[in-house]
Amino acid sequence: MSSIALTRGGTPWDPQYVTAINQKTCIGCGRCYKACSRNVFDLVERENDDDDEDDVAMVMSLANAADCIGCSACSRVCPKACHTHTAASVLMA
Repeated sequence: MSSIALTRGGTPWDPQYVTAINQKTCIGCGRCYKACSRNVFDLVERENDDDDEDDVAMVMSLANAADCIGCSACSRVCPKACHTHTAASVLMA
């Protein structure tokens, strides 16, 4: 692993930035929204694959992905494992 940062104690650390949310599995619980201190997420209506307009569900989306600091708090609180993360070292390569 190629780290690009260090913890306060000097341990190598490679931040894991959120890069996607699987809206098909998201239940819109808002836990990731509450865990994120950077306003990365927003609650939106899920896009329906069928023509049933009465079936409206709210799900999370990436509103400000560039503000993610790579702490992965969102994925730790998500009960459905909806978040995809990419290591900073991969994104910076």
